[in-house]
Amino acid sequence: MKDARKPLILNVNDHVANRYMVSKMLKNAGMQVIEASTGGEAMALAQDPQQKPDLIVLDIRLPDIDGLTVCRRLKADPRTRDIKILHTSATFVTSTNRVEGVEAGADGYLTQPFEPQDLIATVRALLRLHDAEAALVARNGLLVEADRRKDEFLAMLAHELRNPLAALHMGLPVLDRYPPRDELEQQTRDIMGRQLTLLTRLVDDLLDVSRVTRGRIVLHREPMDLAALVRRVVEVMRQRAAGPRRQELRLVLPPQPVPVLADGGRIEQVLTNLLDNASKYSDAGTTIEIRLALVGGQAEVVVRDQGIGIDAATLPAIFDLFAQATRSLDRSHGGLGIGLTLARGLIDLHGGTITARSDGLGLGTELTIRLPLQAARELAPAQPSEPAAAPARRRILVVDDNEDGRKMLRKLCELQGHDVAEAADGLEGVRCALEGRPDVAFVDIGLPGIDGYEVARRVRAGLDGHSPVLIALSGYGSPEHRELAHEAGFDEHVVKPIKLANLRRIVGAAAPKA
Repeated sequence: MKDARKPLILNVNDHVANRYMVSKMLKNAGMQVIEASTGGEAMALAQDPQQKPDLIVLDIRLPDIDGLTVCRRLKADPRTRDIKILHTSATFVTSTNRVEGVEAGADGYLTQPFEPQDLIATVRALLRLHDAEAALVARNGLLVEADRRKDEFLAMLAHELRNPLAALHMGLPVLDRYPPRDELEQQTRDIMGRQLTLLTRLVDDLLDVSRVTRGRIVLHREPMDLAALVRRVVEVMRQRAAGPRRQELRLVLPPQPVPVLADGGRIEQVLTNLLDNASKYSDAGTTIEIRLALVGGQAEVVVRDQGIGIDAATLPAIFDLFAQATRSLDRSHGGLGIGLTLARGLIDLHGGTITARSDGLGLGTELTIRLPLQAARELAPAQPSEPAAAPARRRILVVDDNEDGRKMLRKLCELQGHDVAEAADGLEGVRCALEGRPDVAFVDIGLPGIDGYEVARRVRAGLDGHSPVLIALSGYGSPEHRELAHEAGFDEHVVKPIKLANLRRIVGAAAPKA
């Protein structure tokens, strides 16, 4: 039985006298020793979990399998690759032999005859390396587990945050039915809208940066005109951020389209982050310049502000997670320090680059994005949009255990002229769907009784080919959750809060039941 207090050494040598002398040296140094005289026996002992050695003193010349082959096999086996191997030989003593031994996977090589102190010093050095690697493996396991728990916590946090955000988002269109009574009320509505948008973006960014750093973001690329996207983002940011802060956004675009193959939503997310940072870290009355150009076969977007700038010591780490140019106690500029990390990750996924430049504190910052160009002939021309017709009256079911969210979604649908029923748990939701036969059912995933996935399965089975359009409403937005929703029978997975335009699209596309 292996004594955990002492290192266990496997001594492999077919020469009885040599094997005896090495074992004696090791035992005199306070180590446990087991022996083998053949390569096959050595491999069997190494693979035995009850007496797996920490180190093998392995002679090269053996009667069945040579020591080099034994070493290669042990290092290729996940069960034994962590065992340190010290080759010994009285025959193969040249530098070429030593190189061959190390390339076979050995951690050390001694030629016989050797002094006891040489053997013991080498063995102890390799054992220290073994212990250090074992500690790193254990620590890595703890970090992996901590990372898993962190991801679960972030997903749960996002879900819990998105429920109240959903109710608030759906409440604003209800208030907008009537014009504001005075300027103060209009300002209050505007502030509420901006802050809700900011909160939603912070939640989304927090989850997205975790997915990007783990390589779990999936892009949905298509040929698009980057110039049109930049123009749209700038216009939104002019109204949402720069205007209220009394800043000028100066846009410079090329005369022709700039075709790229990209995920439009993700590029918009990056540009929004960059412009929001530029605005947040700049004073009122300053100018933020956005330039788009074709440079060396690439699309180049440059965002230049006149803000607080970045000192030379901070600049190399500006894209690191949670890094911020300044961290004042008053937190006047806010932010989580994840926007640029997320931007770099998303641009990297597109095969592009993002760089930052600043002449120093108080001298502004320049951020440059470069993306590969797409052949212009592959860029589909934009189709003129027609005003959307008012959707016909639909029967809608809302299933959500969050009362405020459920009530606000119901009111929002009723304001669009639809008939709405509601349910507060999964079983009630199934009953309402089977009896009421709605045209559209919005179903929360985290329900008491049975979850939203089971609701979808039962409604699909109960109504066969006449089931409603099933929309999964959830605070969870990972690809795994989307896949689970589709497997359960949902037509679409929507992350809370649902936007009014998206609500109209879904309901308008649903065919009324006979």
